[in-house]
Amino acid sequence: MIQFIRFFRVHFRISLALAGPAMLASCASPPAIVPPPIAKCATCEVCTVCTAPVVVAPIPTPVELIAPPAAMTEPTRGRLERASWDGLLNWNADDPTDALAAFLQSCSVLATRTEWSAVCAAGAAVPGKSRPDIIRRYFRENFEPFKVVNADESQTGIVTGYYEPLLRGSRVRTEVFKYPVYSQPQDLVSVELSDVYPDLKFKRLRGRIVGNKLMPYFERSEIESSGAPLKGLELAWVDDAVELFFLQIQGSGQIQLPDGSRMRVGYADQNGHPFRSLGGALIRRSQIRAEHASMAGIKEWARRNPAKIQQFMNINPSYVFFKELSGDLSGPIGTLGVPLTGERSIAVDQRVVPLGVPVFLATTFPNTKTELNRLMVAQDTGGAIYGAVRADFYWGFGDAAGSQAGRMKQQGRMWVLLPKGYDPNAPLVVPSKTQ
Repeated sequence: MIQFIRFFRVHFRISLALAGPAMLASCASPPAIVPPPIAKCATCEVCTVCTAPVVVAPIPTPVELIAPPAAMTEPTRGRLERASWDGLLNWNADDPTDALAAFLQSCSVLATRTEWSAVCAAGAAVPGKSRPDIIRRYFRENFEPFKVVNADESQTGIVTGYYEPLLRGSRVRTEVFKYPVYSQPQDLVSVELSDVYPDLKFKRLRGRIVGNKLMPYFERSEIESSGAPLKGLELAWVDDAVELFFLQIQGSGQIQLPDGSRMRVGYADQNGHPFRSLGGALIRRSQIRAEHASMAGIKEWARRNPAKIQQFMNINPSYVFFKELSGDLSGPIGTLGVPLTGERSIAVDQRVVPLGVPVFLATTFPNTKTELNRLMVAQDTGGAIYGAVRADFYWGFGDAAGSQAGRMKQQGRMWVLLPKGYDPNAPLVVPSKTQ
């Protein structure tokens, strides 16, 4: 609700800024078309028929359209600090062959940008089946490392995991397959706040129009109620509500159909409500111990408490909508728009770490102290991925990947690799809308 209050404040300020000139313009007779600058009567300040000579008054740019109020600006989440290659932990121990392949997937998007065209071309020119040392040399010769630093100047953060699950389902409802996978509703409205305030890049509000008002979209409890407000938008039906819940957390998956074929579904949109952790809610309400709050532990609790599970799932108001993807893809599609690569793609907070870039990640394997130092590629985002040193490690498809992903909550450090000569901290020049 807070985000919608903020939206209405923005809308109200803009309306006030524009309403004054519009009212004065209506003093003209007739007010068919008012070219800028608007003609304003020298004597009348209210809407009456003007008889005095017309004085041309320029319209100042409303303050609200120049810079947002302090409360509306995006807080600093972290920064990138120039580093040396020697600071990357065990850089030479990793075989970056798969990382190069994943990065070349990113280049299908990045190569159109001036700062990336040369390094993408050089990466494509690396001979196939090159030795790891040759690929490492490519990265060292074409990139510079930048240490990722949190807003509080710390350099470590949380690394979690995700994967592409396999669910059992059908394209039609049956007695077994009765839990709907919804496609994106047509009445879901998105408002890009950066269109009004450039400082609020990546900020988006979602809702639905009721009368002449933008209202919050349906929460999970409303969508999954007996009223079924999204009836008719079913993309498929699955046999397990808990598996569907975790499909939404993962953001993509495959559905095994009765005829043996598979249907791949990917993230289409989200209802605009914040993500709330089911595991955290179970811990706070003494339903589960913290050490058992993994994905497997939560599923086990759900099997033992079928009467409680919907109540607890409703604590998370966030709801994800899906679209069907081609079965020929090598992996699910991430936010960047390219297929993800198992154990080489990560989800990041793109307000600090640019999408598409190589990222050297230093962490440990799930529930161990065994080092996991690996060159990854930032190709995805997530509702729970918030902060500079924060990553979600994509483990791939299937149960084995799910086992790793469900147990992963490790400490880690990150270095972003950027093309030589590119300064990520250079001031961003935002073109004036009047140009």
